[in-house]
Amino acid sequence: MADINKLQDFASQVRRDILRMVHAVNSGHPGGSLGSTDFVTALYQDILSYDSSNFTMEGKGEDIFYLSNGHISPMWYSILAHSGFFAVSELATFRKIGTRLQGHPTTAEGLEGIRIASGSLGQGLSVAIGHAQAKKLDNDNHIVYTLHGDGELDEGQIWEAVLYAAAKKVDNLIATVDYNKQQIDGPIEEVMSLGDLAAKWKAFGWIVMEMKGNDMADIIKVMAQAKEAAHQGKPIVVLMHTEMGAGVDFMMGTHKWHGVAPNDEQLANALGQLPETLGDY
Repeated sequence: MADINKLQDFASQVRRDILRMVHAVNSGHPGGSLGSTDFVTALYQDILSYDSSNFTMEGKGEDIFYLSNGHISPMWYSILAHSGFFAVSELATFRKIGTRLQGHPTTAEGLEGIRIASGSLGQGLSVAIGHAQAKKLDNDNHIVYTLHGDGELDEGQIWEAVLYAAAKKVDNLIATVDYNKQQIDGPIEEVMSLGDLAAKWKAFGWIVMEMKGNDMADIIKVMAQAKEAAHQGKPIVVLMHTEMGAGVDFMMGTHKWHGVAPNDEQLANALGQLPETLGDY
């Protein structure tokens, strides 16, 4: 059974890392990173089956995760480091020239845990479907997981992939949507309303679930239900209701922190709200 307190402590440290990383280089995307921290923490610390000490691109015999909205990379880098994929000290190189921790994940420098370059929105689901089908060909029953931004659903390629996955019964796939209702230019409803999002995915032939993405207990419960629904003929999507900037009061509920780094005073304020639980890098 998941230790919710331990997961919450892990997430607090990840949030500290995110803020310090983007502050150090005055660039990056803290809003969505903070909002999705709880979910990806739960994935790597409780849900996924993987061997961080023996990373391979193929990931045979393991669960796979693809971050499609790659601009929230500081969150993923922190979780990968604290999960043993590479040294936590490397987080200090975030977004610096010539390092492995670029603003958007890249495979060029061989960073452990990263299987595709992502950040060109809309592409992650297509890649994940391909990997899920490869697992079927290999008789590998492990699951492929993805994370997408809700603003990313404006991309047409997403809906082509959604249609394909249902038509081909890619049922070893669990996609999640960070449904914070904010994107870089403003609230989703003002930029381009997604309408009844659950009804859309259902109409495309997917199993649809919803969860509170900043509630660790609910994440564990719903993702267990999603895993139970796998291998039954349909792909699964979980609409994850979150707050952009979750964990830092002045960053929450607005698109304004989508891609803006905190200044010195704001960083101190934010860190004061987040316990240092695993030690700052």
